[in-house]
Amino acid sequence: MEELVLYLLKLMMITFMVMVFVLKVVVVLWWRPRKIEHHFSKQGIRGPPYRFFIGNAKELCTLMLKASSHPMPFSHNILPRVLSFYHHWKKIYVVAGPLNFDNEVCGSGPQVRLTVADPDLIREVFTSKSELYEKNEAHPLIKQLEGDGLLSLKGEKWAHHRKIITPTFHMENLKLLIPVAAKSVIEMLEKWMAKSGAGEVEIEVSEWFQTLTEDIITRTAFGSSHEDGKAIFRLQAEQMALASEAFQKVLIPGYRFLPTKRNMKSWKLEKEIKKSLVNLIDKRRENSSNETQENGPKDLLGLMIQASTKELPNKRGELNSSPSSKITVRDIAEECKSFFFAGEQTTSNLLTWTTVLLAMHPQWQVQAREEVIKVCGSHDIPSKDDIVKLKMLSMILNEALRLYPPIVATIRRTKTDVELGGCKIPSGTELLIPIIAVHHDQAIWGNDVNEFNPARFAGGVARAAKHPVAFIPFGLGFRTCIGQNLAILQAKLTLAIILQRFSFTLSPHYQHAPTVLMLLYPQHGAPIVFRRLD
Repeated sequence: MEELVLYLLKLMMITFMVMVFVLKVVVVLWWRPRKIEHHFSKQGIRGPPYRFFIGNAKELCTLMLKASSHPMPFSHNILPRVLSFYHHWKKIYVVAGPLNFDNEVCGSGPQVRLTVADPDLIREVFTSKSELYEKNEAHPLIKQLEGDGLLSLKGEKWAHHRKIITPTFHMENLKLLIPVAAKSVIEMLEKWMAKSGAGEVEIEVSEWFQTLTEDIITRTAFGSSHEDGKAIFRLQAEQMALASEAFQKVLIPGYRFLPTKRNMKSWKLEKEIKKSLVNLIDKRRENSSNETQENGPKDLLGLMIQASTKELPNKRGELNSSPSSKITVRDIAEECKSFFFAGEQTTSNLLTWTTVLLAMHPQWQVQAREEVIKVCGSHDIPSKDDIVKLKMLSMILNEALRLYPPIVATIRRTKTDVELGGCKIPSGTELLIPIIAVHHDQAIWGNDVNEFNPARFAGGVARAAKHPVAFIPFGLGFRTCIGQNLAILQAKLTLAIILQRFSFTLSPHYQHAPTVLMLLYPQHGAPIVFRRLD
């Protein structure tokens, strides 16, 4: 009898636990999303209907796969292809609020996401009320690549790291890199010339620009240790290739923990990258007392090591002993990973799309070349003073960043219940900021919004559109990309030297297919035909 009672008690307990589990699943995957969906619906904000467990994931993937299944015509109206789900759902569901609040509810699984494309509200999220919002956690695959550095840190530790690293990206410091950066560009062009027959050669520029950017990024990150740094960044480049491959497949929850061939290679690379970075940091630390910066540029690794050897004073002038003020070897390694991930792809993409645009629009290429030759001469290496004077090239790069921003969207999460644009938004709601949609908004940029027209930036960025916050390729507010000066400087220098030596057009093999895979990139590459000018 006692055994029967014990058996029934165990059965009841198991049944109760199962019921609690099922109830939690129902609450998380059904009741809560429906409740939030109803909350927004009452405020006139509608979106695609939520489906149990998968949310809108199936429709989202279908729209994106269909959009990227074939190339598009030679047009800069790329929003329907690049953010197909936003373009499609916006036409169907968006209802203008009292502040023309463009938004939608799109549950990705149990997560409700609100799209905010109004510049006034974007400014509120990033600047005037930024304390109410926080950066969203990156996808685990991206998190592995970007490291636990500035890109993902928050609060006091983020502020401390940014303060230490900032001198690396001061324009005067970056200008000291120009001679070595120019040397790398010229070496690349000499290889192109060696491949040319009858003064003409077809180059897949995206691959070459990645290699070039890696060299400059390595020098900026590691300074005197850049040769050792190159080997580490090559490993990280392999890691990025594996992540890109994984993103092109349907990801099964927990798949990244399975001992597949790809995962095991990724784990091995990650271990090797960390070990190599720690060894390099230790080696540089041992030699730090013998280093002199003198006229050389301040590199990220050197500044981080310098900060790790001393306690920095806080705002009151007292020695700061809080955990967030301590710079560890792991901190330094993670910042190096973050810098490579953010800097290498962003700059190479900017160079690639600008070259494609100048190949598509030869009249602007001619104007840019005339300016470069007038300022720098036909073969002289541009100096730091020359780079500042290349106004036309700045306008062209800004227009390239407008039409083809490397980061097409970013996400923030509400830290508490907030009111935005007259709408009440619950804590924990994701806000999608579709940068590319803002950059392609006809109401903000005018009827020629999808045309390549660098002249719109003749009066500067603030006057280029009807709203000063309409141009945000590097973000906005206190988390604005710290490396934007480096990206622009390297792009201007590279393009100036290319324009001095070559004219170029699109290859007959070029297929126009902008696609998002972490960043905006040409799906079928960017083959360009270069012709020597002399």
